Amino acid sequence: MGDILIVDDERDIRELISDILIDEGFTTRLAGTSDDAMAELGKAQPALLILDIWLKDSQMDGIDILKAVKQDTPDVPVVIISGHGNIEIAVAAIKQGAYDFIEKPFNIDQLLVVIRRAMETSRLRQENQALRRQDAPALDMIGQSAVFRTLKSNLEKVTKSNGRVMLTGPGGSGKEIAARYIHANSNRADAPFVSVNGGTMEPDTVEQTLFGSEGPTGVQAGLLESADRGVLYLDEVADLPLATQSKLLRVLVDQKFSRVGGQGVVKVDVRIISSTTKDLLEEIEAGRFREELYHRLNVVPIQVPSLEDRREDIPLLANFFVESLHQDQGLPLRSFDSDASAMLQSMLWPGNVRQLRNVIERILILGRQSGPINSEELPANENQSRSMDGRIVLSGNMATLSLREAREYFEREYLLTQINRFGGNISRTANFVGMERSALHRKLKSLGVVTSNRGGGRVAKLDAESEI
Repeated sequence: MGDILIVDDERDIRELISDILIDEGFTTRLAGTSDDAMAELGKAQPALLILDIWLKDSQMDGIDILKAVKQDTPDVPVVIISGHGNIEIAVAAIKQGAYDFIEKPFNIDQLLVVIRRAMETSRLRQENQALRRQDAPALDMIGQSAVFRTLKSNLEKVTKSNGRVMLTGPGGSGKEIAARYIHANSNRADAPFVSVNGGTMEPDTVEQTLFGSEGPTGVQAGLLESADRGVLYLDEVADLPLATQSKLLRVLVDQKFSRVGGQGVVKVDVRIISSTTKDLLEEIEAGRFREELYHRLNVVPIQVPSLEDRREDIPLLANFFVESLHQDQGLPLRSFDSDASAMLQSMLWPGNVRQLRNVIERILILGRQSGPINSEELPANENQSRSMDGRIVLSGNMATLSLREAREYFEREYLLTQINRFGGNISRTANFVGMERSALHRKLKSLGVVTSNRGGGRVAKLDAESEI
């Protein structure tokens, strides 16, 4: 079940603990002095360390050994025991990284509960670290548009602090990727990144999921414990029940909580990154979200742009998805011809980056095994349809317009798409559509198309006074 190193200067106590743990299926090693303890630690890393504070005839006391362990092997959980327990010693031990503090004489059942809990927390932390390493390719931030560069700059600024971050943006825009980027480039990168979606947790078990539980079957660590010293990413935080919001607020204030059904206090050091697709101010007004929790979470607000706002990045993203799907799933390694790239940039993407990835995967699965991807392989937008002979079928609205109105409608929509495709760059748009820049400016003015800043870049939109 696990190798536990017991360090205590009293032979009877260390042997008693050892006998009990062996009966429970653990293997043990024993040390009576600091020199013996450091020698055992040098031989092999234990699954857990039980450490007495006061060690007779030793150069190091328990706190000194604890500091050395946490510096060299931070993943090893340490349970401190002492016959001279007081609150100052307990606080000092916890601050140095001890998992828990137990005062002698201790209850054996209590000790076993703490040991199992500590080892389970350590196991979950290691599993999360392994999962984080497996997810590393997803941490790539792909883009070159001005909007994307602004986003990345904002993310890099918050990696240098432990401040709470609130990510907002439409579904599928990459908010979790942004959260993982913050974590991977912060001083918590070697600690767990634990992700949970507030909208997918069962209402009856949401508190057990977050805070853990204690009962007849033992102790179950929650996600907050699993994320200790790392990051807990709360996706769709607006979907948390109000009662859970109140408990989470207390955790943010005190960095401690009690498990469901438990009496003890669990202390954690967790950075919270949250995200939502909803307007939290509207949720507060409707009584569905606590205002104080909003202010606690919204220390650094960062807007993650939609794919509509960064069309310039679509070809880069599409090629990235082709390469990653080729590496991960063995799908064909293909490229996009110029017409296909242009069409991808002009399509509607209500599902944002997630939808783009799904479309690329579908093309690689159902399409040819080699050769460039052309426009015929792309799915038609739902708002566009074609007849069997390739002609565009007019919508009811277009069919009621005069030729002049229809031409203006088409020119307006065409130029809006092209400008946004080129990141608001009028010169590049003019070059692509085959117009002089001055002529394009006159045309845009006549059609009521204006450009404005959004999220660090420029986007084209229709002047409200000029809409048909």
